[in-house]
Formats: sequence, structure tokens, C-alpha cells
Amino acid sequence: MVAEMLGGAELVEVSSDGEPGDKSRFVRAVEQALLDGRADLGVHSAKDLPGEEVEGLEIAAVPKREDPADAWIGAGSSLEDAPQGARVGTVSLRRRAQVLAVRPDLQVLDLHGNVDTRLRKLAEGDYDAIILAAAGLRRLGREAEIGFRVPTARMVPAAGQGALAIQVRSEDEGTAAAARAINDEGAFAQLRAERACFTRLDASCSTPIGVHAELDDATLRIGAFVGLPDGSEWIRDDLEADATDPEAAGAELARRLQAAGAADLLTRAAEQAA
Repeated sequence: MVAEMLGGAELVEVSSDGEPGDKSRFVRAVEQALLDGRADLGVHSAKDLPGEEVEGLEIAAVPKREDPADAWIGAGSSLEDAPQGARVGTVSLRRRAQVLAVRPDLQVLDLHGNVDTRLRKLAEGDYDAIILAAAGLRRLGREAEIGFRVPTARMVPAAGQGALAIQVRSEDEGTAAAARAINDEGAFAQLRAERACFTRLDASCSTPIGVHAELDDATLRIGAFVGLPDGSEWIRDDLEADATDPEAAGAELARRLQAAGAADLLTRAAEQAA
């Protein structure tokens, strides 16, 4: 899709090393191809990128964002309507925490594999429902599988969910300029705000944190969730800020969360998840 948006580009295949379920292995493989000069531009699922960028690389653009929400597939027409004690599949601690915060009766079970594998496990009856990113289902043409879209106000998405991050070498101005031609300024501002909050909370992509920003003309609205994996405790906050400085808005939200006890909650979340 990005190659087409650029008007045509050579696709460079990379292989990934690491343990199954370690999404960061895909990030490392693409970044290494950039650093080695085998590729000029890298395309990442923005939610999988670590908060701290690799030296020598930078995010140059974010194309128009896909739906950032989480999608419920299976029994039930809403979180409240899901059957009592239903078995819900997800490997995300963020989704686990928010589901159990609303429905502590549900059984949240680990679910690994790509989208096709996860949908097959649901069809085979291993789970009553599963939760996936709506963006991934849409991009794979599996939108019809979605039972309902969980509102972002109900389940705060992961920072960067639904967005693609276009990464280039910092000194490669030619490629950066080409990437900027397909940049969506609103989507890039949202991602910058979300990553600023995420990074200042010293979070990783496996931490039970959701951060989501929206733009309304010159106003940026950003909200976040921090919780324990078992849903027993959580903190939520949101704010409105001037959209001209998205990083400042994200940093301010992180400061407020820390003042409310987010650091202690995240320490306990890590102990609970171990």
C-alpha cells in the first residue's frame, strides 16, 4: 500500500529472528535493513515501535490512519452483552486489563498467532470471543468478521494503533521528502502525542497502557488508561490542548498520570504479569 502511495517502489523482504510472539523482532529486522542500506524506507505498525527511536533512524511520515479501535469478534453485541463467564482470547495486557475492569466475570485467555490463526481458533471453539485491532482486520479484508467495534472511550487503544510509521535514515533527506509527500498531518500529530505520553511513562508495547489522541480543528484531545492486568485497579485521565504542540500534550498527560500514581501501578502490573 505504501509503495503504491509513493508511486511505485521496490519491496525489500526481510526475515525476522526471535521468539514467536515477540513482535519487536519484526521491528528489529526492518530497522536493521535500513541501517545496513538494504532498504531506504521502513514501514512499521506504529503501535509496535519502541518509545525510544534507534540512533540514526527517524519517523518521517504517517499516512492516513485506519480505525484505531479494538474489535470484538464472537459472542455478544457489546461488552455488557457478552455471555456470563465467556472465554475471551487476547495476548494484550492492555485489553485484558480493560475488559476485566468492566466485566470481571469473563475468562481472559492467552491467544497467539497471526490474524488467520486467531480467527481459526475462535471458529474451532477454543474461545467464545476474541479481540483484535480493527485496523488489521480492515487491511486484510476481514472486516466482515467484526462483531462490534469497541468505542475508544470504552477501551483505550494502544499508542499508535491503526497507524503506520514510515521510518528513514536520519541523514537521507531525499527519502524523507518522498515519505513526507504521503504524510497525513493529523495522523502524525496524533501519533506524536500518543508516543510522547507512552515514552514518558517508560512503557513498552506489552505494558497495560492505552493512549489515544483525536484532533478537532485546532484542538487535540488525548486520553489514557493505566491498569493492573487483572482489572482490579486502574487510572484514567484525558485532557484537551492546542494541537500545535502534540508532544507537550502527551507529556502533560503523562505527568498527570504519574501524579495520580501511575508509576506504582505499572510496577505492580509488571509483577502481576511476571
